[in-house]
Amino acid sequence: MRHAPTMLVLAFLFLLPVLVLILQAGAPGWRYPELWPELGLDGVRFLATRPGPFLTALTGSLGYSLATVVLTLSMTILPAKALAYSSFRGKTLLEGLLLLPALVPAMTFSMGLHFIFIKIGLADTAPGVILVLSMISYPYMLRALTTGYTLMGREYEICARNLGASKWRVFLEVELPQLLPAMAAGGSVVFLVAFSEYFLVFLIGGGSVASFTGYLFPLITSSNRGLGALVTLVFLAVPIALFIVLELGLYRYHRKRRMR
Repeated sequence: MRHAPTMLVLAFLFLLPVLVLILQAGAPGWRYPELWPELGLDGVRFLATRPGPFLTALTGSLGYSLATVVLTLSMTILPAKALAYSSFRGKTLLEGLLLLPALVPAMTFSMGLHFIFIKIGLADTAPGVILVLSMISYPYMLRALTTGYTLMGREYEICARNLGASKWRVFLEVELPQLLPAMAAGGSVVFLVAFSEYFLVFLIGGGSVASFTGYLFPLITSSNRGLGALVTLVFLAVPIALFIVLELGLYRYHRKRRMR
């Protein structure tokens, strides 16, 4: 109970902007000195009559964000295991170099990457967007998996190998179930970084790759506050919904494993 005031303050700080967005979405015509706002559903009607660009941007962002999570996972699973279990000279320096993309502003190397992507034909393409997003977000997945391997230890792997299991079976049946929380933690951060990125998607995608941020930003700066607030609420709701589905899926998976 001693942490209750802190939790209440944090909940208030989180919910207050959301309440303002809900108010603007449902009542965009609240002007001084009117006591009550002018209710309206212009934003909902606009999206209902023109759902194509909205759905295209939403599915595009979901697609390349989930693909970025899969790519970063495949990129970092073996390096994370090596960093967790191996000890060699220069390990600390190597870890620092691998985590550097999370510390350096993306704009510092995005221009050079754009030039390279033009040369190799990845500019203005979805694979180019996925690759560049993976390059700036893989440190989050790497750090999460390294911590997961460190907490798990090598005892389970050694026991399974002594019983005759192959490396692939050890990974699927021993390591993977225990790494799922670390994968979920790293994947959540990677998804948020990819889903909310605007500059890199616009630069590498060249405007030909549909993104939700590219659809949202012009609405925020427009005079239609109701529509901008409504789309912002969708932008907020998508990651929350995915995280709830992920949490429920992990809970049911581990519950079934315990019942075996």
